[in-house]
Amino acid sequence: EPSMRKEKELGITQYKEMCEPLSQYLETIFHKKGYIIHGGIPAKSVRKSLKNLMTKPYVPYIVLSLKAAGTGLNLTAPTTFIHFDRWWNPAVENQASDRAYTIGQTKEVFVHKLVSNGTIEEKIDKLIESKQELANSILASGQEKWITELDTNELMDLLRLDV
Repeated sequence: EPSMRKEKELGITQYKEMCEPLSQYLETIFHKKGYIIHGGIPAKSVRKSLKNLMTKPYVPYIVLSLKAAGTGLNLTAPTTFIHFDRWWNPAVENQASDRAYTIGQTKEVFVHKLVSNGTIEEKIDKLIESKQELANSILASGQEKWITELDTNELMDLLRLDV
């Protein structure tokens, strides 16, 4: 259900082909058309959509492909980011979400990641979370090593699947 506060929302999908169906669905919810940005949209149209997003009082949503969302766009207008499907690399997702935290953001930002129980998405989500935890624990311990510096046992521990 759309927010009564008329906040701008941003949907991110890893598939360019999903942008249009997501936009059509969101239009039925918001009763107003939003914008779509992906690699197949001409640069002039992208600039116009972004300008409208930033300057118009109300744009209900914008749907972006994951790669377009991570290309340095300034997206301080949306306050809600929704990842409709998960990408296996948490850094790519984080880079897309980080577009909201650029200089000039004055509002609280919410990032949601949709995951359905019992699906491949749930397995991908668990894989992403474990990769993020591993990266965080390595960095937090101050013992980060480049992969070429790992000895054989450390490398095997990194690559071994937990059963």
